[in-house]
Amino acid sequence: MDNLLVLVRHGQSEWNLKNLFTGWADPDLTPLGEEEADKAGERLKALGLSFDIAFTSALTRAQHTLSRILKVLGQENLPIQRDQALNERDYGDLTGLNKDEARARWGKEQVFLWRRSYDVPPPGGESLKDTAARVVPYFQNNIVPQLRQGKRVLVVAHGNSLRALIMHLEDLPGEEIALRELATGAPIIYRLDGDMKVSSREEPVA
Repeated sequence: MDNLLVLVRHGQSEWNLKNLFTGWADPDLTPLGEEEADKAGERLKALGLSFDIAFTSALTRAQHTLSRILKVLGQENLPIQRDQALNERDYGDLTGLNKDEARARWGKEQVFLWRRSYDVPPPGGESLKDTAARVVPYFQNNIVPQLRQGKRVLVVAHGNSLRALIMHLEDLPGEEIALRELATGAPIIYRLDGDMKVSSREEPVA
């Protein structure tokens, strides 16, 4: 029997809306972000999915997305584990800056390198490689044991922490996953075999 693992990036945050580098800053969801979270729950409910445990980051936007999904599913009392290991990657000196302003200051190519390379961190921050170095061990040590017990797992986190996890699950090179876009509030449904290898991947559309 395959093991169920569902990943969801949080809904639009206030800083997403303002086009700011967010990282470990803690803005909440916008009204659209709340709507995206509700729709994610509705998609999962329409598929008849329910969960035994959920994991999320230490940041408000992910936690509130998770709580809205669980409310739609009627699973408000689901056990939840929160950990900063699942936080968005730390953007360091870029945190709070408008992305267009950053391009004007450092140049388009340099900012693209910081945003989309695998192993080049922004000043004072983390690369995607650095993010993977905390996300993957957390997954192996905390989430995999739940999956091996047959539990159905929901993970609500962030663009880059989920990229790091997807890279591990799908055995992708860093350069490929760094360029993959993850939509806000869009569930990715994995079925994993007993060796924790992906047997199927689905992205249900609205």
